[in-house]
Formats: sequence, C-alpha cells, structure tokens
Amino acid sequence: MAQPAPLSTVRVVTLTIDDRDFSAREDETIIEVCRENNIPIPSLCHLDGLSIWGGCRLCMVELEGQTRLFAACSTRVTEGMRIQTQSERLRSYRHTILELLFAERHHVCAVCVSNGHCELQWLAQKCGVDHVRVPYRQAAYPVDSSHEMFRIDHNRCILCTRCVRVCDEIEGAHTWDIMGRGTDCRVISDLAQPWGDSTNCTSCGKCVQVCPTGALVKQGTSVGEMVKDQHFLPILARRRHAQ
Repeated sequence: MAQPAPLSTVRVVTLTIDDRDFSAREDETIIEVCRENNIPIPSLCHLDGLSIWGGCRLCMVELEGQTRLFAACSTRVTEGMRIQTQSERLRSYRHTILELLFAERHHVCAVCVSNGHCELQWLAQKCGVDHVRVPYRQAAYPVDSSHEMFRIDHNRCILCTRCVRVCDEIEGAHTWDIMGRGTDCRVISDLAQPWGDSTNCTSCGKCVQVCPTGALVKQGTSVGEMVKDQHFLPILARRRHAQ
C-alpha cells in the first residue's frame, strides 16, 4: 500500500481511464484509483494494507505514449495520464500469466480445500483460462503440517509474498521469508525450519487469511471448506501506521 503524503502537500490531478475522466490524489497508485471507481484490475500479490510487491504482473496497464506496460500497483497517477486497463493486448498478457502460474506448480482445484474460495481460480474463470497451453513442470513440493493449527502446501503457492509481508508489517513477527531463486523459490518459516518448530510464529493466522490460494490453510479443513476473511487487514494497517 502506497504511503500517503501529508495532507498539506497532496495535490489533486485529473486523468483518463478507459476513455473516462477521473480525479485523484497524486499520492495514489493506478490500482487504488481504479478500485475506488469500481474499475476491475486483476492482481494476486496486491492487497490493501500491505506494502507494494509488484510480483504477479497481472495488474499491468497501458499508458498513452509508452510502448511498455506498467504495473498499476506501483505506478502513481500523474496529471493528464491516459490509461487503458482492458485492451486486447492486456487480456492476452494476463491470460498467459495465469496459464504459467497453473503450470508452475500443482493447482488441482477439484481436491483443494480452497476450491470455490480461491483468488487464482476466480481470476482464471474471469479471464477465460479453461486449459493450459504450456507443459506443466511436474515438480513435487513438500507439504508442512507440523503446525498444530495450520499447514502450508508449497504445491499451491504462487509466491505472492502476502504471507511474508503481513507477518512482517502487521503482526511484526517476520516468521516467513523467501528462499531460492527462479523456479526453486519457496516460502520458508524462520531459517527453513518446519513451521511447527518456529520460535517466532504467534499462531495469529493472518498469513492464512491473506493467502490467495490453498497454500496456507487451517488444519482439518476438507475440499471447499477453507473460506478466508481479509477485511481485518486495512483496519490493522491504519492502526499500525498511526502508532
């Protein structure tokens, strides 16, 4: 989440999104302005209340006069900016990214505890991804069930780092981090120890609630039972920044 500038210095700018005129504060990002005005922008790593990661690249938009795409979550609005969020180029780009996310690990929705409550699944349906055109990696990843309340299935992780950021920025425990490079990247607890052996984890469950897939879930949940609630995050974030 972009940090707001002091009220005395904030300037209002005018811009165009999908051929419609809007006004916004200059300290806002494109994705914030779009969501304030009910303009759909897909994203899996962005979450109101957490810092900007810009990793999933699903929120890319087109800016007039620019040939490359820009991440809506990390690009601040400027005066006169003209933005396109739903071009054919963007739809094809997002479709390909979702296919690659499915191919990278094992996302078998029919047996997932988050089936019907998964952001990756929902975006795939929204973007028309009904099959994957690239080969699946077929790599096996571990499942850590050592925690008495929660478990992490690395086969369903999309490396959005929401869990890392909420644990660090909101809970203040910094139990989670990222290990490895490229396709070998993996979320780890403490220094790659079993989650149940962590001395930092407070068992608050915030990481489970912000996870967009079935990677982080409660123990004992079965297919389709894992419903997540993220409404607490903006409230806690505002209180933490006010301290």
